[in-house]
Amino acid sequence: MTTGRVTSKSQLAYEWLHERIVTHRFTPGYRLVLSQIAGELGVSVVPVREAIRRLEAEGLVTFEKNIGAQVALVDEGEYVTTMQTLAVVEGAATGFSAPLLTAEDLAEARAVNQRMRECLEHFDPRRFTELNEEFHAVLFARCPNEHITDLVRRGWSRLRLLRNSTFSFVPGRAVESVAEHDRLITLIEDGADPLDIELAARRHRTATLDALRQFQRDHDHREQA
Repeated sequence: MTTGRVTSKSQLAYEWLHERIVTHRFTPGYRLVLSQIAGELGVSVVPVREAIRRLEAEGLVTFEKNIGAQVALVDEGEYVTTMQTLAVVEGAATGFSAPLLTAEDLAEARAVNQRMRECLEHFDPRRFTELNEEFHAVLFARCPNEHITDLVRRGWSRLRLLRNSTFSFVPGRAVESVAEHDRLITLIEDGADPLDIELAARRHRTATLDALRQFQRDHDHREQA
C-alpha cells in the first residue's frame, strides 16, 4: 500500500511540475528546491525527487552537483541568436547614450551595481538578473535613437521567455559581471570614445553567452565520460 501511495504522490508532483514548466510559469533556469515543492504540495521530498527524475529523463530538467535541479534551458539556438542580437543593439544603445549621461545617472548605475554586489553574498539569480537589467537601463536611458532602445527591450522580453536567468547556470559569471559594470562606468566617466564603450558593452553581453556555452561543453563532456 505504501508503494501505491508514493507512486500516486509522485504522479501528482510530476503533473504539477510538468504543467508549470511547459507553460513557462517555471522558466528555464528556474531552480527546483525539493523541500519547497514538497511543502507546497503537502508531500515528502521522496515523490518530488521521483518526479524530477522523470522530468530529467524527458529533458525538461537538469541536475548539476552543487547547483541542484533546474528547469532546462530550451531552444538553445534561439537563445544564442537572441543574446548575439542583444549584444549588438544594447552595445549600440549604450554607446549612443554614454556622452549624454549625467553624473547623477552614473551615481545611480553605481548604486544599482552595489546592490548586485551585495546580492552575491546570498545569491538569487532571478533578483540578480532584475538588477542587471536595471543597471543597463540606466546606461542606455539617454540613447537618442528610440528604435534601438525598443529593440533592446524586445530582446530582454524574449530572453525572459527563454530562460529565468543565465546566472543560475553559471553563478560564477555574476562576479565577473559586476566587475565589468564598474569598468563600463569608468569608461563613461573618463569620456572614452563612444565606439569603445559600445564594444565594451557588447563584449560584456557576449561574455555571459560564452560562459554558458563553456558550462554546456563541460556538462556534455561529463555526460560522455
